[in-house]
Amino acid sequence: MTKTQKYMKINGEQVPFTNEKNILSVVRKVGIDLPTLCYYSELSVYGSCRMCMVEDQKGNIITSCSTPPKNGMEIRTNTPRLKQYRKTILRLYLASHSRECTTCPKNTSCKLQDLAIRYGIDEIKFDKTEKAYKNDYKIDHSSTSITRNPNKCIQCGDCVRMCNETQNVGAIDFALRGYELKVCPAFDMPLAETECVNCGQCAAVCPTGAITVKDDVPAIWKAIFDDKKRVVAQVAPAVRVALGEEFGLGDGENVMPRIVAAMRKLGFDEVYDSSFTADLTVIEETNEFLNKLEKGEKLPLFTSCCPAWVKYAEEKHPELMSQVSTCKSPQQMFGSLIKAYDKERNEKDGKETVVVSIMPCTAKKAEASREEFVTGGTHDVDMVLTTNGLADMIYESGIVFKELEPEALDMPFGMYTGAGLLFGVTGGVTEAVIRKVIKDKSHTNINNIKFCGVRGMEGIKEFELPLEDGETILKIAVVSGLGNVEKLIEKMNAGEAFYHFIEVMACPGGCVGGAGQPFGLMDKKKLRADMLYASDKQTQMRHSDENPILPELYNGVLKGRTHELLHVHYPTHE
Repeated sequence: MTKTQKYMKINGEQVPFTNEKNILSVVRKVGIDLPTLCYYSELSVYGSCRMCMVEDQKGNIITSCSTPPKNGMEIRTNTPRLKQYRKTILRLYLASHSRECTTCPKNTSCKLQDLAIRYGIDEIKFDKTEKAYKNDYKIDHSSTSITRNPNKCIQCGDCVRMCNETQNVGAIDFALRGYELKVCPAFDMPLAETECVNCGQCAAVCPTGAITVKDDVPAIWKAIFDDKKRVVAQVAPAVRVALGEEFGLGDGENVMPRIVAAMRKLGFDEVYDSSFTADLTVIEETNEFLNKLEKGEKLPLFTSCCPAWVKYAEEKHPELMSQVSTCKSPQQMFGSLIKAYDKERNEKDGKETVVVSIMPCTAKKAEASREEFVTGGTHDVDMVLTTNGLADMIYESGIVFKELEPEALDMPFGMYTGAGLLFGVTGGVTEAVIRKVIKDKSHTNINNIKFCGVRGMEGIKEFELPLEDGETILKIAVVSGLGNVEKLIEKMNAGEAFYHFIEVMACPGGCVGGAGQPFGLMDKKKLRADMLYASDKQTQMRHSDENPILPELYNGVLKGRTHELLHVHYPTHE
């Protein structure tokens, strides 16, 4: 027996609904974009901004984000009364807001600005509040990854819920009451002195310029225009499937050849792919894992590619640091490798190699600045630019991205396998490692790996992998979102679960959903992931150890220096 279909009327139109959790979802399903400032569908409902209000058949005003739909309900979304309410709310927000829009990092991508334009707010009928007039909150520049400007905060709570609910970090929260209410770290400490892991997800969901990603663009331009600098770039896998969105190309489209062309026009001397050193990471991490497995050492082995996860483990679970892989991330491996590789050339040419990383991640900025990643007196990676930062440089230069002729990466570090590409999505590191493991230890077909449970955008994935000895069954977990890793650790500590290998990515969905990417919900992140999987399938080499450049490196610049250049020892490692 089928259930009776439920309907509600929206502006006189009968609309069916099923599992929508609120009226807002039903309204948006029929093509009406109700305005919101505090609503983010992948977080809990807060309902503070009141912009999404609708009017029911009795004339009651209700918030659509926090009200579930009911069969037979009738609502209107755009009455004169609602329009006046929304304009009044916007004017009140703007009266207490720091309104230097043209110099704000979120200019043209600010939701408050968008709604002010949408509703034709051409005057503020309220006096600017004393707080906004003074602009008296100190801007917090202490973090290496993000900047916090409380003068632009509208108390929507998105950042608080992201930091607490999704990431389980709790670096920021609401403080004080009434007119003095604000979002800040405990005791209003600088962000760098808190447990912040630099994941930047707070900046990703912030609708205004209250939390923004640090900008390295001026420093990169300075290096590009310095004749004594050789500016070498590495581009992370996830960047290629997100940058095109900023230039009107399809969601998830692979634009790597255009990225190379754009970066050469910008003045970068050499452009490489972080997928190359992802292949190196696979080799080193797989060897480390199999060595621990064969010697019966303490497991699980946790991956170390995500710097926000490493920082989280240092802050909240230092007892696990001995189980975090000693492998540097692909970003840091590339930096130390290219500087060692270029040493003789630089001495001959009288130049200095400057390494710029193009990353989907804000925590990579913090990773590059760590003392552990200084080799021979210099940082392995000099500057980190996010996907959005690269888009800004392209816009500034007047390059018409859609019209660029595709170009190839430089060699030798432009050679990579499909396994390296997968680092951009949750489960990708694990799948790349599994490919190496099964090549040595199992008869599983590479094309069947995707069915083992490693793929998908779920926050926690658990599965088993039998090895050819018929006795060993590897228990593996893949986690994205730091709140999810906390759940897994609780299960392990309670004796309810055991794993041999655990991959952790701080950002939900993995690097495709990094805070330095163009904003997108999980559906868009899945499209990006699907394109990386498609790109992997189209590569001729799909196992990392098939990369023909690696033997030359191991017998050359890495000989006798593998641990120095490719591994790291954190102070909290036992």
